[in-house]
This record gives sequence, structure tokens and C-alpha cells, in this order.
Amino acid sequence: MKPLKQLLLKTVQTVLKHEGFSDPALVSILLVENEEIRRINGEFRAKDTVTDVLSFPMLDMHDGRFLRQPGVCDMDNGRLFLGDIVICVPRALEQAQSFGHSPERELAFLTAHGLLHLLGYDHEESCRENIMTAKQEKTLSEMGLFR
Repeated sequence: MKPLKQLLLKTVQTVLKHEGFSDPALVSILLVENEEIRRINGEFRAKDTVTDVLSFPMLDMHDGRFLRQPGVCDMDNGRLFLGDIVICVPRALEQAQSFGHSPERELAFLTAHGLLHLLGYDHEESCRENIMTAKQEKTLSEMGLFR
């Protein structure tokens, strides 16, 4: 398995383990360039800007709990399809450099951040942002990806 794929898979597995998510799950991760994420951001969020990560949840969840139990239509080859994460690689590399940490840490951070959104977490209020930040840092620390 390629190192980047291993990194993203380990990140997803670590977040799901911390969340106590025991069902077999499927997450789609798309790595894109600046213009592609700008197009997607414009189409789905009406924002004509480049961003680092976008998440498109498939299930009704809030803070890691189902608001509506998944059904057969939510399955893909026996796995629960959580949704799509789109990561802008050039933006991730820029952010890694500006924050002074590795590109691997930044890509794992964006993957964890996107996955938490798929699980119904958000950061609209500071208390909720603190919850997401703690969960992201726990994942990255366990993976040995420090600043």
C-alpha cells in the first residue's frame, strides 16, 4: 500500500476507534488541486474560494451519534457509507509549511477534521470547536504526528 493511502487509512481508523464506531465503514477521500476545490466549494456552498477541506456526510449524525438509524440503502458492500471528504493538496502543503509541521501531519489533520464532520461534529461555537480540536489532537498524537 502506498504511504499516503496508509496515512489516510490509519487516520480514518484511529478516529473511528476513538469514536467507538464498530460498524464496518466506508469513507471516500478525494485529493484535489486548488481550482477543483474552488469549483466544488462554489457549487455546493456558494463560496468562490479555495479551502483546505470539504465534507459531504451521507448519514444524519450529531456528535458521533445517529439521528436516524442507517438502513440498507446506506450500505456499500457491507460497509456503512459515511460520506465524502475532499482535501486540497496544495493548500494542505502551504498550511503545513506555515504551521511548521510535516505535510503528513497536515493531511492527517484535514482527514480527521473532515471525518469528524461526517460524524456530525462542527465548530460553529467555541465549545464545539474545542471538542473537535481535542479529538483531532488525540488522533494525531496517537499516530505520532506532532507539531
